[in-house]
Amino acid sequence: MQELTALLGIAGAIAIGAASPGPSFVMVAQRAVAVGRADGLFAALGMGIGGLLFACFALLGLNGLIAAVPQVYLVLKVAGGLYLVYLGVRIWRGAKSPLPQSSVPTNSAAGSKARSFVLALTTQLSNPKAAIIYASVFAAFLPTHPSTNFDLSVAAIVFLIETGWYTVVATALSAPRPRGLYLRFKGTIDRLAGGVMIALGLKLATTGR
Repeated sequence: MQELTALLGIAGAIAIGAASPGPSFVMVAQRAVAVGRADGLFAALGMGIGGLLFACFALLGLNGLIAAVPQVYLVLKVAGGLYLVYLGVRIWRGAKSPLPQSSVPTNSAAGSKARSFVLALTTQLSNPKAAIIYASVFAAFLPTHPSTNFDLSVAAIVFLIETGWYTVVATALSAPRPRGLYLRFKGTIDRLAGGVMIALGLKLATTGR
């Protein structure tokens, strides 16, 4: 019963965190609308793998490491923030570039899908606040002596929640109407998305712990 309660608590907290707007949402939305549903789904998979890695790190004691060596958090925070700024600048600079084969959004090349996956994975992992959230949630809900089955269940639940939520985002935003609006206002939307990503990165890199 204790492990079931812990599983439900972790699942609820991670679901709320995944649904909160942030760099991950911006990245998946931008790939789904700009390139197509397939790329959006691969981005969703990247987010799921990133969440799974955070869950594994949390189970291995990430929170304790950061508490013992605060400099680790500072390095992760600055590096992650600068990476988000880099991504934002790339999105902003691509605002004027036309979309190749924009009339066939679901047939993106394998290289494009792999790029979407890697961009999403690195965006997820570049946010140390996500790591802190995972570590804190796990510290709050983990039973004193969790079983191996519990650890495996937690990892699976986290992966399903992260991947599932961003799959919904990618599917919804790659539908014909949202994509049509994007193609019509591509320059403005890309600059807005890039600006949001830059602002999030700067805030992450410059704010205190």
